[in-house]
Amino acid sequence: MSEEILLERMTSPEIAARLAADWRTVVVPCGAVEQHGPHLPLCVDAEHGTRLGQEVALRLGNALVAPTIWVGCSEHHMAFPGTLSLERTTFLAICRDYCTSLARHGFEKICFLPTHGGNFRPLAESLEELSAAAGPACTVIAYTDLVGVLECWRRAVEDVAGLGERVGGHADIAESSVMLVLHPDLVRSELAERGYLPQMDEDVIDRIIEEGFDSVTPNGILGDARGLSESIGTRCIADLADLVAASFGA
Repeated sequence: MSEEILLERMTSPEIAARLAADWRTVVVPCGAVEQHGPHLPLCVDAEHGTRLGQEVALRLGNALVAPTIWVGCSEHHMAFPGTLSLERTTFLAICRDYCTSLARHGFEKICFLPTHGGNFRPLAESLEELSAAAGPACTVIAYTDLVGVLECWRRAVEDVAGLGERVGGHADIAESSVMLVLHPDLVRSELAERGYLPQMDEDVIDRIIEEGFDSVTPNGILGDARGLSESIGTRCIADLADLVAASFGA
């Protein structure tokens, strides 16, 4: 990347100069630190969020990326050791404070980008509150179509490898392949296996959120992780970035 776009890696004068040059949009990735089956580390959603945030910002143009909110709403994963979870009110308080801070500096559009399924609904239900925190001079939006993400990845995996049916939404062939692109040294490919293969819809999502992940998948996988590859991961990142950026107005 020719220009730095991650806020935490820039100096304050550099950010002021971007704002003066009408870089008034900021992307806020919202990840998680939670189990991802026997073959992936807990940082998948957070690391994915940072990379996807950059890809989306580049597509939007004149956009920066705020520090990823690393821990999210992961209560439904707490049966698996190591998972960290924020209360819904805590997560939204952090999002609200991001809005307040960014709006005070002059950002005019804040785009929340959840890369963890448990963050989608809280953000969707709280946009009015977040907009109020940012004030009338700033627009707050969020990408909250979780089923749309799965459909995007299913198409990408099918096009690249003919294995679209293995996309289930968590630690599956798509997400595992994304992590293989980001941090291949952290992926235990030899442990990749099949998990629960649902026809993902709102009913399945509700069951997972209400009864816990372990109620449907003992190994923590939704879908099938076998067949992961860097080529799949590269395509999944690009296609999802295109989808999200378009929803944000690119």
